[in-house]
Amino acid sequence: MPARPAAPAADPARRAAVDLLNGVLGEGRLMSDLTAAPAFQRLPPEARAAAQRLAAGVLRGLDRCDALLEPHLRKAPPLRARNVLRLGALELAEGGAPHGVVNEAVALLAASKRTAGFKGLANAVLRKLAPEAAARWADLPVPELPEWLRGPLVEAWGAEVVVAMEAAHAAGAPLDLSPRSDAAAVADAVGGTVLPTGSVRCGTAGQVSALPGFDTGDWWVQDAAAALPARLLGDVAGLRVLDMCAAPGGKTLQLAAAGVEVTALDLSEARLGRLHENLGRTGLAAEVVAGDALAFEGGPFDAVLLDAPCSATGTIRRHPDLPHARAGEGISELIGLQAEMLDRALALLKPGGRVVYCTCSLIPDEGEVQIEEALERHPGLRVLPPEAPGIEEAWRSSEGGLRLRPDYWSDRGGMDGFYMAVLRRD
Repeated sequence: MPARPAAPAADPARRAAVDLLNGVLGEGRLMSDLTAAPAFQRLPPEARAAAQRLAAGVLRGLDRCDALLEPHLRKAPPLRARNVLRLGALELAEGGAPHGVVNEAVALLAASKRTAGFKGLANAVLRKLAPEAAARWADLPVPELPEWLRGPLVEAWGAEVVVAMEAAHAAGAPLDLSPRSDAAAVADAVGGTVLPTGSVRCGTAGQVSALPGFDTGDWWVQDAAAALPARLLGDVAGLRVLDMCAAPGGKTLQLAAAGVEVTALDLSEARLGRLHENLGRTGLAAEVVAGDALAFEGGPFDAVLLDAPCSATGTIRRHPDLPHARAGEGISELIGLQAEMLDRALALLKPGGRVVYCTCSLIPDEGEVQIEEALERHPGLRVLPPEAPGIEEAWRSSEGGLRLRPDYWSDRGGMDGFYMAVLRRD
C-alpha cells in the first residue's frame, strides 16, 4: 500500500504570526518583547517582516475578524485555533486566494497535536467565508478602543475626535524615514515623498532592510511625529545635548547628524543595542551611557531632550497590540515618573539652556498637564514657542506646546499621537 503523502509544512511566517497573536492575546505580552525573542530573530528577515505585518493586521481588525467568523462557529475554539482562523479571515478579506489561505490554515493546525483536530473546522469555515469576506469586512464598523482608554480620551478630546483617531488606528501606518542628510535623495531612492516636516514617507513597509540606502546608513526608521521634538531645538551644531531616554535611538541619530556632541542615556542596556547598530550603520557618533536618568550626574548641557516613559497610547496605529496587552495599569506611576524626570532634566541644564519634553501619549496628564504643573514648580521656567518647518497652527496647544494626533494628516496617512514642548530656565 503506497504511503500517504506528508502534510505540507506550515509557512514559517504565518506560524510566527500565530505565535505573536497567542503571546499578545493569551499572555498580555507586547509584540516588541515577543519579536525580540531568539526564536523569532532566527527567522529570515522577510519572514519576520511578514509575520509582524500579519499579526498587526489581525490585532488592528480583531473585532472585524471575529465578526466574520462568528456566524460560522457554534462555539469559539481554543485560542491558537481561533487565531489561525482569524489570520485566515484577515487574508481572505485582503483578497488572498481562497485555496491557498485554506491550505495554509489547515497546515498551521496540523502542525500541533493540540490543534490538529480543528483542521476540518478551518477548512469548512474559511471556504464558506471566502466569497463574502472582502465585502463584509468593508461594511463592518471601525473597531473601537477599549473602554479603559476610550473613556478618558472622549473626556479629553470629544467623541468625534476619538472616532477619527480610531479610523486612523484601523488604517494602520505607512513607513516613515528620517534622512541622515538629503531628504529628497532618500525619497527618490525609496519611492517615497518628503513630508512638510522633513521626514520621508513610504507607501508600504515591507522588509525595511531591503530598501535602498539601508546598508549605507542614509536613513533610519522614525515616525514623522517622533522626529519633530529634536527639530524643535533648531540649529544645535556644536552644542552639548543629552538625549535622556534615548533608546531605540532615532532622536540621538537626528542630533548626531545635526553636528551635536550628544550623550545618549537609557536605563536599558538591551534597548541601547539597536542604537549601537544604527550608529554603526549610519557612521554617526554619540556617547552612549546605560544608567538611571534620575541618578545621572553628567552635564551641564546646552539642551536636554526628554522623551519620557509613557503609556504609548499615541502609537496604536503602528502598535495595535497595545490596547490588547495593556489595561491602563501603571499610568499614574508613569505620570509621577515623568514629573521627576522633567525636574532632573532641568537640573542638568546650563543657565539659559532648553529642555524639549515629549511623550507619545494621547492622555493630557502625560503632556499638557505635565507642563502646566512644571511651570508652577519652577519659578523662572517658561515655554518657548515651538518652531520648526511644517508645524501647523492647529497643532499648537493653549499652554504653549504642540499636540499631535493620529487623525492629523489623514490624507497623507496620519501620524503618531505626540505631545511636545520647549522649556527654558533662565
